Amino acid sequence: MSASILTVDDSSSVRVATRIALTGAGYSVTEAVDGMDGLNKARAAKFDMILTDLNMPNMDGLSMIREIRKLGNQAGTPIIFLTTESDDAMKQAAKAAGATGWLVKPFVPDQLLKIARKVLGR
Repeated sequence: MSASILTVDDSSSVRVATRIALTGAGYSVTEAVDGMDGLNKARAAKFDMILTDLNMPNMDGLSMIREIRKLGNQAGTPIIFLTTESDDAMKQAAKAAGATGWLVKPFVPDQLLKIARKVLGR
């Protein structure tokens, strides 16, 4: 069975790029358009990994992670930020919220897949 990954980003082009990279490597991908949509999908289903943007309407990535970390069905789920932000203070805030890792946009698909394989163990 392939790993199930939730991607959360308000940019349709980023969602398409991540979906192409991840499905091409055999992963199953569910997309969300913002943090609130991502949180609702995380409440409804268990994911093996979550990939999220930071700056989004309705609910930002930090707030979404804090809420997801309260859900029993997502305990221990790796959450990777995929964002244009690279500030050390922001990375520390993300880690404190429960993020597992950080990847800066624009990303190289092989870099994304390397991180996915590392955190998923497959």
